[in-house]
Amino acid sequence: MDFEELSHVEARIIGALMEKERTTPENYPLTLNAVTRACNQKSNRNPVMNIDEGLIAGALDGLGFHKQLTKRLLADDSRVPKYRHDLTEVLNLTDPEHAALCVLLLRGPQTLGEIRGRSERLFAFESLEQIEQTLQRLSDREDPLVQKLPRQTGRKEARYAHLLSGEIEIEEVEVVEPAVLEVRAENERVDHLETEVRSLKGELNALKEQFTQFKKQFE
Repeated sequence: MDFEELSHVEARIIGALMEKERTTPENYPLTLNAVTRACNQKSNRNPVMNIDEGLIAGALDGLGFHKQLTKRLLADDSRVPKYRHDLTEVLNLTDPEHAALCVLLLRGPQTLGEIRGRSERLFAFESLEQIEQTLQRLSDREDPLVQKLPRQTGRKEARYAHLLSGEIEIEEVEVVEPAVLEVRAENERVDHLETEVRSLKGELNALKEQFTQFKKQFE
């Protein structure tokens, strides 16, 4: 591949920019705030994320300056910079390839039917065969961009995943609805806050003990 593997945050940013370029061209390129909102959407995303705007800004800098996959633009009539992606040009993607890869970046591993149903606003695939041919072309590249995953037990269809973030660990791929993942993320946030509270309580108790020892010096 002509560029380094994307982190999960970078992949979400690129996918969001690819989506908005086609679905809301009147608002594209996007401001930092718009990129953040697009990345953190609760609909059409799997997993649902809650990425801090500062982290988005840092990732955009890396994508632009180091990987040359985004550009920061500043129009004469605007004080707010906007961002666009260059992945389609860098990888020389056709419209069908753009649509399929965008869905995989935003939704994780998908079946042919899922890609068709979730790419309607990006590109109107005529059939499942066209999607399969598109994915095959992406898989047959010298540096493959897509991988067909082994069919899981209990599922009739195989799924496809993008490789922009590196090789897929098959045993780690799990089918979970976005809402479930959002709950998990909320639980993780609560756990993190509880850990911070315990840490602060410990520090407060230590300060109280130090103050008590300090007072004894003057008794």
